[in-house]
Amino acid sequence: MAEITAAAVKDLRERSGAGMMDCKKALAEANGDLEAAVDWLRAKGLAAAAKKSSRTAAEGLVGVVVSGTRGVAVEVNSETDFVAKNEQFQDFVRTAAKVALDNGIADAEALGAAAHPAGGTISEKLVNNVATIGENQQLRRVANVSVNQGLVVDYVHNAAAPGLGKIGVLVALEGDAGEDVLQPLGKQIAMHIAAAFPAALAASDIPADVLERERKIATEKAAESGKPADIVAKMVDGAVAKFAKENALHSQLFVMDNKTPIADVVAKAAKDAGKSITLTSYVRFQLGEGIEKEVSDFAAEVAAAAGL
Repeated sequence: MAEITAAAVKDLRERSGAGMMDCKKALAEANGDLEAAVDWLRAKGLAAAAKKSSRTAAEGLVGVVVSGTRGVAVEVNSETDFVAKNEQFQDFVRTAAKVALDNGIADAEALGAAAHPAGGTISEKLVNNVATIGENQQLRRVANVSVNQGLVVDYVHNAAAPGLGKIGVLVALEGDAGEDVLQPLGKQIAMHIAAAFPAALAASDIPADVLERERKIATEKAAESGKPADIVAKMVDGAVAKFAKENALHSQLFVMDNKTPIADVVAKAAKDAGKSITLTSYVRFQLGEGIEKEVSDFAAEVAAAAGL
């Protein structure tokens, strides 16, 4: 049996919101596998369903920049939030995003190799920043969106400076409506995306492995009901369909009224304007999502002293 460490329990508690003892039991049942432990807690109804925690695992900044029909988002990580407030670091993120936009770059490695306006490459400038600021930094990821006709709208949540913050969103609206219609519509949808964590644009876009994982969790939960197999099968199908509906942007209920699907919000805006509008894609970057957070030695020692 795998050793259940204080750090693992702390990480699982942050990921799931479950109690300490439940986390210990889940890790034991999962032989120390964190993802399997999350699934075990969810199957037992002890953890929230697949919404990412707002507690991020790294510091730094997300930068977004748009120009009419094109937009780019970048994430650059640092070790501390203090560096994210540094003007030199902010300028680097802002410049990296602009270089990616101007050159149509959607890959971190390609962006690193691109020329920096001040000379050298983006990667070389980052290395220089590490030396002068005195803290490790990393260009983590880049994404871009575009439309043939219409507008790409950006939004930053918890902005540290214009275009820079903890969460960056891009919304691509294709159509012949004017900017006076598309800009406010895109801003509202972007704010929804920042708050609602959609997993994909449409239910059909949600990866098969994600749906299969939900099916396994739903099957275990339904099996505990003691109901006949045919009823259990219907319960599982219903749970998976509900998950897909709640996690696809088109079918999510608009956070501003909690009753109108986003697809209907877009359709109404198009009807009111007498123009065509289609929500074709989006990007949502949350600082540090998916990066494991290191637990300090002191925190581990305190947890160990508490008997974890």
